[in-house]
Amino acid sequence: MKKQTLTLFGMTCTGCEAAVVAAALEIAGVSKAVADHKKDQLIIWGQTPVSTAALKAALPKKYALMDDAVAQAPSKLKQLFPLFLIFGFIIDTTVLIHWPAWNMTAMMHDFMGMFFMVFSFFKLLDIKGFQASFSMYDPLAAEWPAYGFIYPFIEFALGVCYIRDFVPDWVLWITIVILGITTVGVVKTLLKKRAIQCACLGSVLKLPMTEATFIENAIMLVMAGSLLL
Repeated sequence: MKKQTLTLFGMTCTGCEAAVVAAALEIAGVSKAVADHKKDQLIIWGQTPVSTAALKAALPKKYALMDDAVAQAPSKLKQLFPLFLIFGFIIDTTVLIHWPAWNMTAMMHDFMGMFFMVFSFFKLLDIKGFQASFSMYDPLAAEWPAYGFIYPFIEFALGVCYIRDFVPDWVLWITIVILGITTVGVVKTLLKKRAIQCACLGSVLKLPMTEATFIENAIMLVMAGSLLL
């Protein structure tokens, strides 16, 4: 019996693993299959090696074999364009609201409020998909799955507080704690060089986990910390 170990991108949870295994077992000659979303890996056993074409035809479109992913993946800049665009709009809106008076505290309140509300919106478009992606790297969501469903609502509530200039110290501490936990997970993921999807904009806009995710969180942490001083 022949064993093939393949790198497969696109799996984010055990449900994805089950779907990939089921699809692989439909291929003629495949007698066993094991998928691991944490390792981006698919192992199949059969009488003869399975061709790449057969695998591509059998697997759902959302999954990509390593060779295909390398050939088809857009540049990192292109993948992160939606994130940069959203940040640009939030910054422009903040500047327009406060022009020409430059009250830095009020500007940070509005920036952070819009950040949380916009980002929670994208997460709520597909909360199940967000939860699955978020639990891949956030330490608390990994241990307590329900946190992934609650997180977008926490973000929205924080957004309302900042927009309304209701920012007592406990609001800032909540901001620091939830972003701090996520940042720890982001750093660990980057250090391990795992190719997973960032959940900052939910699962609707598929962004790779990159240094930009860390910078995004770091900016918000610095703002929250400065407001505590």
